[in-house]
Amino acid sequence: MENHHQAADAMITEAAPLHVRAGQAAEFEAAFLIAQSIIASMPGYLSHELQRCLERPDEYLLLVRWETLAAHETGFRKSPQYQEWKRLLHHFYEPFPVVSHFEQVPGVAGSRPRIEPPPG
Repeated sequence: MENHHQAADAMITEAAPLHVRAGQAAEFEAAFLIAQSIIASMPGYLSHELQRCLERPDEYLLLVRWETLAAHETGFRKSPQYQEWKRLLHHFYEPFPVVSHFEQVPGVAGSRPRIEPPPG
């Protein structure tokens, strides 16, 4: 039973460094706003975020959290919806991204509580 509990708590983070063709950042972001509904509708999807690099405006980091590696590698990438994802986004990348998958190191996590400034 313990192994089943651990598997239920597992989560995979997909990390994709995205290099967008020069001058196409605005078009890429507009296309991503449409495409994100595709990935968010997939079984095993948990959350995602897209971050823009401050130093290099044509570079992004896409982080997607999945319940399992198979939810991404098989469920999403082998789905009909992936073809639409590709159509919307893949022509922006130069070079094509190398995607990596990560898992949480047990016992290592934290965040600083956000303190709101006083009004006025």
